[in-house]
Amino acid sequence: MATDVTRDAATEGRGSLAAQIRTSLGGNIRQYGMLIALLLLVAMFTVMTDGLFLEPRNVTLMLVQNGYVLILAIGMVMVIIAGHIDLSVGSACAFVGASVAMAMDAWSLPWPVAILLGVALGILVGMWQGYWVAYVGIPAFIVTLAGMLLFRGLDLMILNAQSIPVPSGFQKIANGYLPEMGPVTGYHNPTLVLTLLAIAALVFFELKNRADRVKYDMETGPVAVTVAKLVVAGGLLLALGLLLASYRGVPVIGLILLALVILYTFVTQRTVTGRHVYSVGGNRKAAALSGVDTKKVDFLVMVNMGFLAGVAGMVFTAYLNAANPKDGVGFELDAIAAVFIGGAAVAGGIGTVTGAMIGGLVMGVLNLGLANMSVDSNWIQVIKGLVLLGAVAFDVLSKRAGRRSFVGMVMDAVSGRGRADGPPRHDTDAGGASAEVGTGSAEEVDRAAHSIHVDEVVEEEPSPRP
Repeated sequence: MATDVTRDAATEGRGSLAAQIRTSLGGNIRQYGMLIALLLLVAMFTVMTDGLFLEPRNVTLMLVQNGYVLILAIGMVMVIIAGHIDLSVGSACAFVGASVAMAMDAWSLPWPVAILLGVALGILVGMWQGYWVAYVGIPAFIVTLAGMLLFRGLDLMILNAQSIPVPSGFQKIANGYLPEMGPVTGYHNPTLVLTLLAIAALVFFELKNRADRVKYDMETGPVAVTVAKLVVAGGLLLALGLLLASYRGVPVIGLILLALVILYTFVTQRTVTGRHVYSVGGNRKAAALSGVDTKKVDFLVMVNMGFLAGVAGMVFTAYLNAANPKDGVGFELDAIAAVFIGGAAVAGGIGTVTGAMIGGLVMGVLNLGLANMSVDSNWIQVIKGLVLLGAVAFDVLSKRAGRRSFVGMVMDAVSGRGRADGPPRHDTDAGGASAEVGTGSAEEVDRAAHSIHVDEVVEEEPSPRP
């Protein structure tokens, strides 16, 4: 009886507006919740600073100043999805930045060659730590804690308590912009072209995804939701593009970030390697039993983190125009905070590159907005720490004991399933299993129905005891 009631609820849930909206959003409900929070922060700081926050120069500088954190967040989200943590990225950034600066200053190495050297050093750092994690079996927390001390010491040995300047060509990695071209329009023309191409790509991939779901007879959600999603996302891209084009255009670091986001989104969502990373983080033993080389996955995510730490280290050195002994301090904390604010799970197996970017932008908006309001830097650190704790704790507490997340409850309210349905009903089977009817998502009801069904089968056909 309980099974029938639960299955009816599941069928009803699939056709509800909330379930259709979840399908249209790709299931990334919390990620969209953080995007809404980001937009609310932008609106709040814009009002509180009398429009200063959204000045084109401010928007561009926020992207330039936080570029290294966003690069680190791309690598960190893969490490955390795989069930690890990396505490050494700040020291690795400083070590690579100091090595590259020394190579250009002492060895007169051309800056393009020095960039290749920095990439190679970053990969070597990742291989060193990946070996201990994957093939020796030492927890990543311990390995990277040792790496944090090791690479910080090497950085200080290279710099010898001095700053090493870098040439102007190298500085353009972080401080350069696309050159202006075309007719006089009052805007940066290449930036306008890139913005239109980004909007066109957004529409193309969204429609292609919808067509693929129709082709394979999967749920697609209402057309109106898809159109609304494209209008909102396209409007945000257009607004950002116009803001950047009103100042000096897209900075070089913006192009680097765009290329990395596209590449790693494809890798994590569309490749076998990406699926293996998620499976290892979700259930390592099950992944191993299904044929996934878990050691190889662990090694690759650490190598990738080292590579991106090297890139971020060179970007930060270029931004400051020199390598300094204090570079990289606290970088790992900013990257980890961005990933968790962006929706990654502490236990691994959950997270997206896009979510990490949103989390990183939340931190950047807080930094810039509070600075524009002349808030003391010490209080900025306090507020950022509370935001991180609140973002993670809120989601954990809302899901404890089977309760819905906040964003999920908002989706139910949109569909009219909140108070109108009355209090949740609990149907309990003979084995003691219970399911909430009328408050959970269709996926949760399906899982509950499956659990009840399995319990009933076990009761009806018990295994013989030896």
